[in-house]
Amino acid sequence: MTGQKYDYGMIGLGTMGRNLVLNMNDHGYSVAGFDKSDAQVELLTKDTGTRKIFATSKLEDFINALKSPRVILLLVPAGKIVDEVISELKPLLSENDLLIDCGNSHFTDTDKRIEELKKSTIHFMGVGISGGESGARFGPSIMPGGPKDVYERVGAMLEAVSAKVQDEPCVTWLGPGSSGHYVKMVHNGIEYGLMQLISESYHLLKVAGNMNNDELHAVYAKWNEGKLHSYLIEITADIFVQKDDLTDGRLVDMILDSAKQNGTGGWTSEDAMNLQVPTPVIDAAVSMRGLSAYKNEREAGQKILKGPEAIFNGDKNELVSWLENALYFSFITAYAQGMALLQAASKEYKYDLNLAGIAAIWRGGCIIRATLLEGIRSTFTHNPDLSNILLDDTFAQKLTKSQAGIRRVVQKGAETGIPLPALMGSLAYYDSYRSGWLPDNLIQAQRDNFGAHTYQRTDKEGTFHTNWNQNNK
Repeated sequence: MTGQKYDYGMIGLGTMGRNLVLNMNDHGYSVAGFDKSDAQVELLTKDTGTRKIFATSKLEDFINALKSPRVILLLVPAGKIVDEVISELKPLLSENDLLIDCGNSHFTDTDKRIEELKKSTIHFMGVGISGGESGARFGPSIMPGGPKDVYERVGAMLEAVSAKVQDEPCVTWLGPGSSGHYVKMVHNGIEYGLMQLISESYHLLKVAGNMNNDELHAVYAKWNEGKLHSYLIEITADIFVQKDDLTDGRLVDMILDSAKQNGTGGWTSEDAMNLQVPTPVIDAAVSMRGLSAYKNEREAGQKILKGPEAIFNGDKNELVSWLENALYFSFITAYAQGMALLQAASKEYKYDLNLAGIAAIWRGGCIIRATLLEGIRSTFTHNPDLSNILLDDTFAQKLTKSQAGIRRVVQKGAETGIPLPALMGSLAYYDSYRSGWLPDNLIQAQRDNFGAHTYQRTDKEGTFHTNWNQNNK
């Protein structure tokens, strides 16, 4: 190594870390990279050329190469590995050094790390990054949380490397503590929901509609030109025409129908339940990924569990039209559930989130970017305390106009025996939300009957308990 001191450090030179290093350097920042794997170090070194980038597998050389006070980004797997990296770094760090965890850490872990490192006068930030390999290289959506004065040390760099929409950087300081990782978690929860909704539309078109890959490509490509315009719809259209290198067919048909989840979707559902915020589209997506993994049991069930024949005998163009409206309707409810969770979490965890700002930075770079987010941004700009976008007049009208499609789609799903849990959950959420009365008075009566859990009345204040059936004997 030379005697040069580098602006930033990056620990973890996998695909994301390596590409983010190159992105940072593109914008004028010198970067030192560290990875225990010599192979990863070599990959970055090959890409470096004459760039002001230094890569090493020796931790002390890495630390000594950085300007003081140091700013070190971590792009390593969430969980114990983050703590192990911090433990190795601590003896080598100095007062006011800053560690930035850019992985998908659970927000409660981030809070613990902030407090623990504060004792050593070392700053720690949790920063969510979305956009995959391409985003890291050319501009991701970045979700930083932590003390605002600490953010200001790195804000200019984060703005420089982030995606841009109408010249606005897709990054903003979100709030104190673990707010960055919390917002990223909810982003991923919404991502789960949108992907499940799209996969259900694919199931209905492929199996009931008997569409081939070229027809499917045409449908999703057309949808992406309209109100469903989004990154996920765009890549879905492209997937159907990707050729398989090992056969003469399309790659999508050779991929095993068994999905996995990396934790963030489940974490979103879990915390939503803790905060008593309903997120049925996200919940269904998490559950269906779990169910998809039961491949052997599903194949056994296919042989003995009977249902209707999965054939649609109507006009395919009509089915496509219904599904476009159904997806639009369900996309709105998926975003609504995620934003409602952020609103509740903002109060519970004292994040003081700006939901308009969050919608703005999700418009570019990230996986859930979509035209819809501009409307969501506008809604929260005019009404920042809105509990749910379903209560906004503009979105209420959009849902009203598109609900006929989802009702027909849910009906066809039931008639053909094709599972549509996220689409059905979306409609049930909407119908429940617009119901001034729900049958939970019966549930409260049952709870009081078997467990003396008490209930409230419609005609007077207070909490009541009844000795059930005593007057009926």
